[in-house]
Amino acid sequence: MTEEVQAVKKKIELEVEFDTTNKEDKESRFQTLLDFAEVMDAYRIFPRIFISVYMYILIITIQWFTELPDPSASQAGLISVVVGAGAAWFGLYTSTGSARNLKKLTTGK
Repeated sequence: MTEEVQAVKKKIELEVEFDTTNKEDKESRFQTLLDFAEVMDAYRIFPRIFISVYMYILIITIQWFTELPDPSASQAGLISVVVGAGAAWFGLYTSTGSARNLKKLTTGK
């Protein structure tokens, strides 16, 4: 049984419609807030405030501890926890960066 295989050719018509009208880019009414959020993110204001408050608490607690005439083990443990938390805070602060994507501008030279 020999069967001849014939190539099947079909013509397909395809209609494509493009919308070429220019749409106006309206500025969002929240654009000012979005710009403010970008500035807050770029300068990392909240993490800097948290680190500053932690540094203040650390200084106050160390001064308190050094002024104690006979510190107990629980007081020394408190200072150890405060200092250890500072290491964790600083590690988190330095390892995380800004969440925004920086746009690089290139010039055609």
